[in-house]
Amino acid sequence: MQQLRLDSTQAQAAAKLAGTPCYVYSQAVLEEQCRRLLSWQVPFDFTVRYAIKANPSRALIRLIDAAGLDFDASSEFEAKRLLSYGIAGSRIQLTAQQLASQHADELFAAGVRFNACSLRQVKEYATRFPGLELSLRVNPGFGSGGTRKTNVGGPSSAFGIWFEQMDEAISLARSLGARLTRLHSHIGSGTDPDAWEQAAQLTLDWALKIPEVATINMGGGFKVARMPDEKGVDFEEVGRRVSKLLQKTADSTGRRFALEIEPGTFVAANMGVLLARVDDVVATGSEGYTFVKLDTGMDALTRPALYGSRHPIGFLAAGKAPLGPEQELVVVGHNCESGDLFTVEPGDVLAPRKLPLPAIGDFAQLAGAGAYAAGMSLVNYNSFPQIPEVLIAKDGQMKLIRRRQTLEQMLQNEV
Repeated sequence: MQQLRLDSTQAQAAAKLAGTPCYVYSQAVLEEQCRRLLSWQVPFDFTVRYAIKANPSRALIRLIDAAGLDFDASSEFEAKRLLSYGIAGSRIQLTAQQLASQHADELFAAGVRFNACSLRQVKEYATRFPGLELSLRVNPGFGSGGTRKTNVGGPSSAFGIWFEQMDEAISLARSLGARLTRLHSHIGSGTDPDAWEQAAQLTLDWALKIPEVATINMGGGFKVARMPDEKGVDFEEVGRRVSKLLQKTADSTGRRFALEIEPGTFVAANMGVLLARVDDVVATGSEGYTFVKLDTGMDALTRPALYGSRHPIGFLAAGKAPLGPEQELVVVGHNCESGDLFTVEPGDVLAPRKLPLPAIGDFAQLAGAGAYAAGMSLVNYNSFPQIPEVLIAKDGQMKLIRRRQTLEQMLQNEV
């Protein structure tokens, strides 16, 4: 899998265009991932929905739209955002923890597809919109993920309708006149094809109980390897297994189910780099650590603090002096938080890395930062402005796709 890494010339160009810190994205990597997603040899209709929570930038959405993907929204505001970008409502599915209340009428009128995630949502949507074509999200009773925070199935997850309540949900929807045409499940961010096959079989078993259902949605969560020693999902193997199940079901029952998936990380993670500069280098004695402080932090890239996630880190000399010799370094952010660490592991374990020693002013790049990075940032913590974003077009030209927030913009809603 491709992963964007900047060379010195690119880092200098991005810093000249947008300053640091900034996010830098690769159009080539993004489009290659979209092509890979669409390559599954599914026996019947196949739709890939990009989960825009991974990165909702307008310029990226336009590229993903042009590549042929549809969209998954996790809130009514994400759905409205997509409509404002010119995406047709019929290509948007809303799967949200919170009932859409402020903009539901507008979304329904635009043709947005509703995916009910609780009994309350079934009742509210079916009552409000008579004859609604509805999808049900089922919690299959198990999940797949490296940690509790990336596992979205099973008894410890609030996502979806618990499988033991599905008969009640189906009966409720039918009594209110809703048309149950789709079934949805999502088990988390894992790597085991067996878990995907098991979830697909369970979803198909439920779909076979509902004559109106024509589409199953297997969600997203296709884990991406950001670090060299990480294992990512065997995406092609998952596709082969799910496709085989669909064909087997068609052969034995005559039901030809369309398939949907809704990846976010798989599309965007490795297209992005967080580019920063070294702000300071300090040490805590012979028994302590050498800390490299950056001009960015958990306000821009929250995943290490939230998940203990690891990102590849590299330094680039910004001047004539080369980088120093390799040594054990702890790379930290600029926020006034002891948890603002970039060299960390799951369990919040401080994990120094052997890296060349940079000088103040040198560049740092954190790779694998295209998904759940800018879109999930703690914007304005410590009153740091939201940072800009740069796109490297396929011709190599760099384009500013988000300006740096100003202090005035940060304060404009305060009264």
